Amino acid sequence: MPTYKGISSEAFRHPLDRQAEQALRSLPGFDLIARKFVEFVYERPQLVYLMGNSIQVGPRQYSTIYQIFRECVRDLDIYPEPTLFISHNPQANSYALGQENPYIVVNTGILDLLNEAEIRTVLAHELGHIKCGHTILIQMAMWAMSAASAIGELTFGLGNFVSQALIYAFFEWRRKAELTADRAALLVMDDLNPVMSSMMKISGGSNKYANECSLQEFIQQSEKYQALDEDGLNQVYKFLMYNGAQGMMLTHPFPVERLHYLRTWAVSEEYQQIRQGNYQKTPATGAVNVKVETPESEAEKLRQQIEELQKEIDRMKKSE
Repeated sequence: MPTYKGISSEAFRHPLDRQAEQALRSLPGFDLIARKFVEFVYERPQLVYLMGNSIQVGPRQYSTIYQIFRECVRDLDIYPEPTLFISHNPQANSYALGQENPYIVVNTGILDLLNEAEIRTVLAHELGHIKCGHTILIQMAMWAMSAASAIGELTFGLGNFVSQALIYAFFEWRRKAELTADRAALLVMDDLNPVMSSMMKISGGSNKYANECSLQEFIQQSEKYQALDEDGLNQVYKFLMYNGAQGMMLTHPFPVERLHYLRTWAVSEEYQQIRQGNYQKTPATGAVNVKVETPESEAEKLRQQIEELQKEIDRMKKSE
């Protein structure tokens, strides 16, 4: 499998990812969200939780997975090596978070459903998020929406800034960022089939009936899904489904849609040039630049955070 020494995330970043991020950052309220995020959110509690409630992968813990992971880290030229955790959860899911100390969590549902090549695909996909600096924006989106509703609409002074348009823009960007991470997976695998089969299995795979699932049929399903756009009403339905018509906004494009985008890129000149070693090598700075001010100690961080939370709660009680 190829190794892309010195590759920049801009070499494979999907243009829709770039456009969606630019639209997000241009909206009123984004800068405030960024400042408040840095002020109130720290990575240590999340890492403490994972250290206490999951298995940290290493040379003597899930050694096969660790070897695959290290090869993916090498192939995408990521430094330092992120931390990898395995969480006991039957849902076939994984995610990457963290800025100063990035980490990846893979559910046991992924390990039980996918073969080793497909697990490599998942790890490469999540590393693609880290390589591109997606993780801080993902955390920012999660925090902004929960903070704005946790203690009423005025929590942290965000009520007037977390507009529906900003929430929509965050979700739109998150979906487009997945297309970039899929490209990272293809670069590492240098083979489209395991990337596509992992998407198929996560969509509706079954170990018991695996021999009755056909990747070619899934590809045809993807093509039929694209053909639905010939009817303008179907485009409206798709838009509504992505943006909350069924009760929640979707963070990922539908797998059949991701398949379409990735198959298109796999036959592009851009992809072939990267495979041949002709790619941008300027170090990527990440998707968003948020200055982090480091207090003297973790205890001081926690103290300041508790004080600010208490002040906000007291202020809201007085206004009732």
